Amino acid sequence: MTLPLPNARIAAPRWAVGAAWATVLCTVPSCVWRLSLACGVDVGFTGRLGSLYKGTSITVYVLLLSVTSQAAACLTLALVKPWGERVPRWVPRLGGRRIPPLVVVIAAAMGAIAVMALCAAITLAPNGPLDNPDFPHGSAGVIMDLCYAPLLAWGPLVAALTIAYARRRRAE
Repeated sequence: MTLPLPNARIAAPRWAVGAAWATVLCTVPSCVWRLSLACGVDVGFTGRLGSLYKGTSITVYVLLLSVTSQAAACLTLALVKPWGERVPRWVPRLGGRRIPPLVVVIAAAMGAIAVMALCAAITLAPNGPLDNPDFPHGSAGVIMDLCYAPLLAWGPLVAALTIAYARRRRAE
């Protein structure tokens, strides 16, 4: 085994690149479901929630939530791409500078913990949002569940990628 040259970039393992792309993909179904809601598609909410999820304010909220969650998922790619190790050259005054690994590891670990905690709180909380009788039921409920289920993998994937990133950057 040959040792890398000083300042040589160690490539992320193939499994990690696949896992990073999986984090991006696991947020897509819920974004599509929410965007359907924003476009006025009846996704199965009834009662008070059914009337609440209509109008401009919910549309803006859903759009912002979808863009934010997809952008956060795309940031996971920084754990396997060069721009997660060095600031891209096109960034004024910072371009080309090395990013301290600890900064990335702490941010990614906090993200993984936050996503896992949010998923646990929503899915496991007694009398939580999923127990609301106005939530979609029947086939609409199954579709919602199928769209949101991939989010359960998001946090653990980011945690595994964070560990792999830390180990790889420590080896530099």
